[in-house]
This record gives sequence, C-alpha cells and structure tokens, in this order.
Amino acid sequence: MPLFTENASSWRDLRALRSFAPPLPRLSPKFAPPDDGIQRHEVIIVGAGPAGLMLHLLLARYGLTDQSLLCIDSKPGTLKSGQADGIQPRTLEVFKTLGISDEIENEACQMWEFAFWNTSDDPAKVIERRSCVPEVIPPARFKYEATIHQGRVERIIEADLLRYSQRGVLRKTKLISMWIDESVDPEFPVFAEIEVDGELRVVRTKHLVGADGAHSVVRRAVGLELEGQSLDYIWGVVDAVVDTNFPDIRRRCAIHSSEGSVMVIPRERINTGEYITRLYVNIPEIVEPASLDADADLKKEAKGRRSRVTLEGILKQAEDVFKPYYIRPKRDDAVDWWAAYQIGQRVCPEFIVKDHTGVPRVFIVGDACHTHSPKAGQGMNVSMMDSYNLAWKLAYHINGLTPRSVDMGGSIPMLDTYHSERHANAQRLIDFDRKFSSGFSDRVGTAKSRSGMSHSEFVDLFNTGCGFTSGCGVEYDENILVDRSSAELISGKDFLSGILRPGRRLLNVKLKRFADGWHRDIQDDLASTGRFRLLLLLTNDLLDIAGVSATSVNSTATLVQQFPTSLLEQIIVYPRLPGEITWENIPRCVKDHSEMTFYSGCELEDAYRIYGVDPARGAQVVVRPDGYVGLVTELSDIARVDAYLSRIITRGA
Repeated sequence: MPLFTENASSWRDLRALRSFAPPLPRLSPKFAPPDDGIQRHEVIIVGAGPAGLMLHLLLARYGLTDQSLLCIDSKPGTLKSGQADGIQPRTLEVFKTLGISDEIENEACQMWEFAFWNTSDDPAKVIERRSCVPEVIPPARFKYEATIHQGRVERIIEADLLRYSQRGVLRKTKLISMWIDESVDPEFPVFAEIEVDGELRVVRTKHLVGADGAHSVVRRAVGLELEGQSLDYIWGVVDAVVDTNFPDIRRRCAIHSSEGSVMVIPRERINTGEYITRLYVNIPEIVEPASLDADADLKKEAKGRRSRVTLEGILKQAEDVFKPYYIRPKRDDAVDWWAAYQIGQRVCPEFIVKDHTGVPRVFIVGDACHTHSPKAGQGMNVSMMDSYNLAWKLAYHINGLTPRSVDMGGSIPMLDTYHSERHANAQRLIDFDRKFSSGFSDRVGTAKSRSGMSHSEFVDLFNTGCGFTSGCGVEYDENILVDRSSAELISGKDFLSGILRPGRRLLNVKLKRFADGWHRDIQDDLASTGRFRLLLLLTNDLLDIAGVSATSVNSTATLVQQFPTSLLEQIIVYPRLPGEITWENIPRCVKDHSEMTFYSGCELEDAYRIYGVDPARGAQVVVRPDGYVGLVTELSDIARVDAYLSRIITRGA
C-alpha cells in the first residue's frame, strides 16, 4: 500500500531532458504554405560549412521549423581533413552562450603564447627566439586561441542542431541555379533549382542565404563578384604528427630565417594519443601577381603555379627554415593533409540583394563574400560571426518583430545593418590581413627582406592587431542598432578593456547573484536566444524607495510589458550600498521579474569601474541579441530606451 499519493504536472517528463532554447514570439501568421504541390520555405541556406551550420542552428533555435527552414549541402557529411582550425576568443564566448563550447574548451589545443623567431647574431644558432608574447592581449573571458579541426566544429554544431531539427542538413544536394522572379509568386520570389540524388527540382523561398564558399554559386547567380587581388606569394600547408627538437613546437610561432618563413600552429590530440602540428610554409618561388579577377585562382595559370608545389618540396623548405633544428613527419603515414594556396584578399561590394520593394531576399555570408589568408586565423571565425549577426535580424523580420520603414519604400532597416556592419568588418579584416600576411611572407629582419620591415615592427603589428583578430575589438559603426548619442555618460576611452561603447561587445565580468550567492559570468545571462537585454547599473540610492534606482527599475519593468512577451530580459546590477539589502526594502518588481538576474557589481569584480560607470549616477544599457551594446543612457532616461527599441521592435503581445 503506497505511503503517499503523488501528483505530477504534465511537464514532469521534460525534467529528464536537456533544456531547449525558447523560440522567439511570432507576430506574423504561422508559416503555412499552400498545398499546391510546390515546395516552399521561408529561408533556404546553401552550404553547411561553419557559416551555414551556425545560421541553421540559430534560426532553428529561434523557432523556425523544418517546414520553414531548409539547409542544403553537396557534401555527404562534415569535413574530414584540412581547412580551418582556429577558434578565437570572441567565437568561444559565442559558443559558450550557445552551450556548445565544452568539447572545444576541454579537447582543443589552447594557444596561450606566440613565439617570434628570427635570424640570430650568433652564426652557430642560425635562428633564435626573439620574443614570446601572450596570444590574446585584450581582456577576454577566454585568454587563448583554441585550435581544433574544422570538421569537429561542424560536428559539434550539427549535433546541437539535431535537438531542434528532425531533418537537419539535406546533404548530397547541389544548387544548380537560382533567380528572383517577383511576378510569379511575390511572397516567395526566390527560385532555387536543386539536384537531390540525381533528381532536379525547383523550390521557392522568401529568403536565400549563400554560405557556399569562395566560388559561391549564389553570389554569381545574383551578379556579384569578389573584388581585390592576390599577392605574389605561394604557401604550402601541412597537417602532420611531427618529430622535431624545435623547443617551441607546442606554441604558435612565426619563424623568419634567411631561408624563408614558416608559421607553426599546434593542434589538438588525435585518437592515437599523438598531437597534430600545422605548418604554413612560404614557398620561395616568386610568381607573377594574379589577375584582379575575383576568380583568378580558378584560372589555369594560377593552378599551374600551385601545381608545381609538392609535399616533398614543402617539407624540404620547412627543414631549411628550421635549421639547426630538425623537423620531419614522425612516420610514413604521419601527414594527414596538405595543400598549396596563393594569398588573396577580396571582398564583395554587396552582401544583400533586394527585391523591387526594398526587401532583402538574398544574403551571402562567410567566404562567399570575403576571402583572405589564414595567417590571422579569421576565416572560420569571421564566417560564423557573419551568420551570428544575420540570424537574429532575419528571424525578427520573418516573425514580424521588426517594422518596415515607411520613408524608405518598405525596406527593413534592421536587416540592412547586416551589410553595413559585416561589410565594414570584412574590409577592416582585409586591410589588416594584407599587412599581416605580407609580413609573414617576407623575410622580415633579414638581409633578404623585400619590405624592410624589422622584427620588432612585425611583433608590433601582431600586438596592435590582436584586438581585432581575437574578435574582442570588433566595432560596428553607428546605425539604427548602434546609438552613441549619450557618450558623455561613460568615463574613459579604453573600449577594448571594457569601457561601454555602443557597437562593441559587452565585456564579461564576474558578478555575485543576490538570490543564492552564485559567482556568475554576466555573459551567461546573454544566452543566444535572440532576446534583447536591458542591463540596469543602479546607483547607490537603491534603498531609497523614492530614489533614482527604485524609480527606474519600476519604469523599466513597465516598459518591458509593452513589447512582445519574453523578447526583453532584465539584468540588474547594484554597487556598494550604505545598508543591507532585503527583498522587502527594494522594489517588488526586482524579485518578480529579475530574481535570478539581480547581482552585486562590486564584491567579485568592480563592474562599474570596468564599464566606466559612476555608481552615483548609474546607467541603463541595451544589449543586442548578439551581445553587442546598442545604447547606453541615463538610468532614468526610459524615454530614450523606449525610442531606441521602438525603432527596431514591433510593439505587441
């Protein structure tokens, strides 16, 4: 006979499952294409590399169903060898907000230091280490760059995707052609001809995203080209288990000797228990500059120059640069992958193609819209951050959460910022990469240097560029999502170190939660669920029921209710106070709405000092769904916050 009677709620079984990200609210009608035999989607993604998978995962998390969302890729599975291998600190922060960083944190190689080697004044040494600097210089939650094979990154993303999508990526499916025709089906004006298992079919969509690489079919179909040039340097790259007595083989290294240049990238441990090393080896042959044509690397003459590069030649050149140290594959089957490439920096002038009404219909992300050398470790990172920038904006548009512009013929101002923000970032990357890759290719600090750049100048170039290459110093210019009209409120200009600035990411700080004493990272409250956050940095008058803090907290709670349910979340931080806090002596709305996001900003780290906020004045910060600051204003200026949000979010239940 039972000793008690048990009652259970209907959601009880869910407690045994991992939590799913809550979908965004939808104000537009639920997607229900007509049953006329024509396959329609709201978004089609072409390409399932890192950029395409990131976009697919985010849109699925935001609530787009398999019926609404289709991702295709011609490959049968994730990448098996070669390609990218570096995850920068900002990308790791994003992975953390997605809850998919554990494997990379635990199993990737962590590069904490960068060693610079150059010719030695001592002939017996030949080369020597001249300096060793931190790999990541600006403040960041992760103070290292992680190296792990791109295929594993793809697999990690795709595994999480399958929690939200039953179909996942439609593989072995190739895009043959695409076009826009508004006369046939204005709501689904993008047509895509795809080949699935040898069968051709035409599908229609509201929006199509080209994440299909440097030779993008999507980009060419809409008449866009990459613009730029190739430098006259050819490099070989090898992934191998190596046998060497070089002392810094497990550090990232730049080696410049009289024989040439090599970059060392230590890699992760593999199933044999051994560790991979990647070598980028400058091939000393001087070649003619490639054509300015965006597809110059497809031309026969460019292929011919690279075809003269052999694995044996790459390894022999590496041996010459490393002397007097030896380096070689550990055994006959120790080479996992190798390739030869020519350095090029190119960017597409447009990342968006619109219909005649001004609605963006086609987007390109990743290598489809910008290419550069791998020296700064940016390819996979920047590509995924393109998708991270686009995903929430596209989801807001599809779900009817952002208004159209009446003054601009019905365009979508929020969506337009994808091009303005990411194109400017790509251009800055290319400008930096041109200098950085030229420095790597040149024999800096030697008599054979073509540029005359000294060793110290090359190190300075790395140090000054680290804020950008780490992803921590990326800054978006002022636009509808970046409002800098209250800049005078913040004290300080060292934005890389955390001083608040609209257009830059919110730096992670350690806070102590009032409810339970948890020592928590603020970025853990910026989960990638597509929500805006209102960060209230209260003043030291919180215990005064008529003070600025109490009044502002109540007013903000009222403002949140005027926008779609769950779209705005609050994070409340308080400074050192003259008395003890209890739930009874602060506004009730704090416990009702922000019980688990109410923190002390002074007991662990001084959030006010880091962010440049006066505790006697406070501030209110709007943080975008991608973790970037959109607005900083007076704590009590609810009207400015309301005006900012009303420009980009449709009011409604």
